[in-house]
Amino acid sequence: MKLNIMRNLVVLTLFVLTSCLSAQDKTTFSEEGLADKMVALDGSTQTFGELIQQFKGKTVLIDIWASWCGDCLQSMPKLKEIQKENPEMVYLFLSVDKSKNAWKQGIKKHGIVGEHYFIPSGWNGPFNSSIDLDWIPRFIMVDSTGKIKLWKAKSSSSSKLKKAIKTN
Repeated sequence: MKLNIMRNLVVLTLFVLTSCLSAQDKTTFSEEGLADKMVALDGSTQTFGELIQQFKGKTVLIDIWASWCGDCLQSMPKLKEIQKENPEMVYLFLSVDKSKNAWKQGIKKHGIVGEHYFIPSGWNGPFNSSIDLDWIPRFIMVDSTGKIKLWKAKSSSSSKLKKAIKTN
């Protein structure tokens, strides 16, 4: 009995430590994430690494979203305010919609302005797995040097996001 309790305590401790380590903020994207393919509105493809590289020298706010996501759509009005107040930033929308058609219709229907890409590998693909995607919307901010300034915010009104923008 005592041995079982000790073993369970060790397993629980290892689980908690592993969970805490994986939840820590990161400053760069993984090789797998950078290599994942993204599709532009015109149908062209490029890796996420190529995509993010073209914005070097600018602050980029990444919004991972889908047209079917209620929380994503609720975040849009506040995000549009952020865009108005911070026009110098790049707004990169990465969609995990189920189809390219739904993605394109969502952009049009909701008047979403910015850079738009579809993630064909989906929710469990290399990019989303590399960022531990567990909820959308998901906001990530990349500074002008290409380093991740904000790893995870789940709302456009998040205090973490506000702070990252303010210190930009």
